[in-house]
Amino acid sequence: MLKAIRADLAIVRERDPAARGLAEILLCYPGFQALTIHRLSHRLWNAKPPLLPMKLFARLISQVNRSLTGIEIHPGARIGAGVFIDHGMGVVIGETTEIGNRCLLYQGVTLGGTGKAHGKRHPSLAENVVVGAGAKVLGAINVGANTRIGAGSVVVRDVEADSTVVGIPGRVVHQSGVRINPLAHSALPDAEANVIRNLMERIDQLESQVTALQNCLKDVAEGRSPASIADKHAKSQSLKDKEIIEFLGDN
Repeated sequence: MLKAIRADLAIVRERDPAARGLAEILLCYPGFQALTIHRLSHRLWNAKPPLLPMKLFARLISQVNRSLTGIEIHPGARIGAGVFIDHGMGVVIGETTEIGNRCLLYQGVTLGGTGKAHGKRHPSLAENVVVGAGAKVLGAINVGANTRIGAGSVVVRDVEADSTVVGIPGRVVHQSGVRINPLAHSALPDAEANVIRNLMERIDQLESQVTALQNCLKDVAEGRSPASIADKHAKSQSLKDKEIIEFLGDN
């Protein structure tokens, strides 16, 4: 437990340029405070032999934690070392959630469950996952290591490692083996804009072809030789365009 707390301190100093010292992190960082209290409640939740009063006490501690920090973490959640909850207000982490080492969660993130079945019903995040502000990761899904989830996204399906996910529902728009910069939120692609641009270009091409065909039919009707129909778009857009396929998915 102490090792994990030291790792939590170290990751705050590494990733937040606003952190000016140990005292400031201890006293003014609700994400660090929430994780520290959670580690205590988690130990009580998993006490051996399992005792109902201990589980109730662990839940009471998590409720106090929520009141103090604005971050709700169920004591059953398993959280690795070096996790950073930045600001953190409104973060919700469900009972069967698993978070790997060195993950980064921004404010408003929900790692929630779906359905009423018992057992595993919350997501599992591998190491170095970044979840942007307001993003929702729902259900017993797996998110691979070094993945970025864009702000406001809703992820309901498994995500492979080294991916970038944006949109509602979340779609993988980039995948590579390059290590990500956890703070580079401005580098996320605009998948919807790319798709709209490609579709507009496709519509423009089709309208040009229809106009040329209409002119050709008019020439024939008036007894003139039809002009050749030249395609102004040498590289025509296709519905198999990469951005469209990534956005719509193969299903």
